[in-house]
Amino acid sequence: MDNRALIRAFRLTAQLMELHEENPFKIRAYEGTANALEQLTVPVADLDRTGLPDRTGLSKTAAAKVAEMLDTGSFEELTRLLNSTPPGVVELLSVKGIGPKKIRSLWKELGIESAEQLREAAEKDEVSKLKGFGKKTQDAILAALEFTSQSRGKLLYPQAEELSEEVASQLRTAPGVEQVAVAGEVRRRLETVETVQLVAATTRPAAAHELLNGLNGLTADARRSGPFAWRGTATASGVKVEVTLAPPADFVNQLLVHSAAEEHLSETLTQEARPGQPATLRHWLKRERFATEQDLYQRAGLQYVEPELREGLGELALARENKLPTLLEDQDLRGSLHNHSTYSDGSHTLREMATFLRDQGYEYLGICDHSQAAHYANGLSPERVRQQQREIDQLNQELAPFRIFKGIEADILGDGSLDYTPSVLETFDFVVASVHSNLKMDERKATARVLRAIENPYCTMLGHPTGRLLLRREGYPLNHKAVIDACAQHQVIIEINANPWRLDLDWRWVRYALDQGVQLSINPDAHHTNGYADMHYGVLMGRKGGLTKAMTFNAKSAAEVAEYFARRKASIKPPLEFKDSLFS
Repeated sequence: MDNRALIRAFRLTAQLMELHEENPFKIRAYEGTANALEQLTVPVADLDRTGLPDRTGLSKTAAAKVAEMLDTGSFEELTRLLNSTPPGVVELLSVKGIGPKKIRSLWKELGIESAEQLREAAEKDEVSKLKGFGKKTQDAILAALEFTSQSRGKLLYPQAEELSEEVASQLRTAPGVEQVAVAGEVRRRLETVETVQLVAATTRPAAAHELLNGLNGLTADARRSGPFAWRGTATASGVKVEVTLAPPADFVNQLLVHSAAEEHLSETLTQEARPGQPATLRHWLKRERFATEQDLYQRAGLQYVEPELREGLGELALARENKLPTLLEDQDLRGSLHNHSTYSDGSHTLREMATFLRDQGYEYLGICDHSQAAHYANGLSPERVRQQQREIDQLNQELAPFRIFKGIEADILGDGSLDYTPSVLETFDFVVASVHSNLKMDERKATARVLRAIENPYCTMLGHPTGRLLLRREGYPLNHKAVIDACAQHQVIIEINANPWRLDLDWRWVRYALDQGVQLSINPDAHHTNGYADMHYGVLMGRKGGLTKAMTFNAKSAAEVAEYFARRKASIKPPLEFKDSLFS
């Protein structure tokens, strides 16, 4: 059991206690335990149980519950609460936008004990009549239920990657299995995954079936399976799992078939038909057996296409002309921009965030704590901005040549203006402008709001453009083309927020941004030193859109970044409209 599972368990306990209107002091204690666990960098499961209080900073009572959770999978309080709550009511706690208090009203006053019952009640206009709800809340609940329904049976990319690697590891132990590879949506690096696919080279498919049928956490679907294909689901998430069992000689062909979108496999390779020449990659795969995937593309007269590009979105036309780019690699990144510290809602101090990143071999940190409008995230007042910047100056002297850049994640306010006056904004090396509030604007208003922020001369970078949380909430609607065009015009960088819940800018717009000359930055939005690792997922999404090292802003050296920020600041001549501000 990893730290994330522990955190979820203690947060769920706090929610269930609030649902049952139990002691508020106990509720805060469970939330505090979850927060304390979130700040730990060491896997708690690896620690000696008797040493938990000293190693984690938890109270003896909280540490005992953690130990019980690690040893038994639950603890007494959580078990009691789950036993006294209908399972469907527990599931409602995961629906975005409906808190425990509202769920209690729905449960106790309308007898609602499942998402389906809640949907029916809302569609009958019964929910709006409850005290504290209303028509607007009812509509929001229906929208949240629809989004949750569409997200069921899907996993975020890192979760799907972990599941696929676990299944692959087990499958390699089956008699007769010579080779196993992850395929499908995971190999193509899709941000959310509906089906985890693997291909195994085996001389004994029946033995592989037997092993898969016996794995904990997988549920076989005999009706959909066959001698050379095992199909089922991951029991916990409901995501589909498919394993193709191929003779060793067919392994590469089957791997490629299951690692590309149909549009990639069926696209006509040449405009002029040649007698006897296969017209598509699928035809080539039916005609010949290949030793490597590279051999197939070479035989077809194409540049090799990386798996993440195999979507049928014009990559074969580029491959015909040998114009596919050299894609960004993890090791190309030289710094990390857009990160948080304990000055706002981060878990580690500025010094800890800087030294951890430095010790990982990076050259610079861009610290971007929340601005003053973000009260919920302990946003920085102008005085606390000055305090942080004084600390940055001291740390830069101490840690040189490592560099900390003075940044801020400035809220884009409802009218499109940036948080803080120009006199405060000009003290930063760079400004990441992001929307965090009023997410329900229509496309016209939301786009106009973001465009005004981009036009602000202090806006260096646009943060998580749509505000989406994958499988949790939809982003606000934007005219992506207009936003990217404006970033090109005003030389504003766009981040690919690398947090696996966001991965925003969506990879489908990366190529358009590159075509317009817009630089992208792989930003982890790290609130914890562990968060830096998320840059890997941002790199994967950038690669999927065709991102290169040359067009990645944080692939620049610290000196190059410093020069860019200084040059941009020197060019700012704020027009009169930016001298007005809602904040002082």
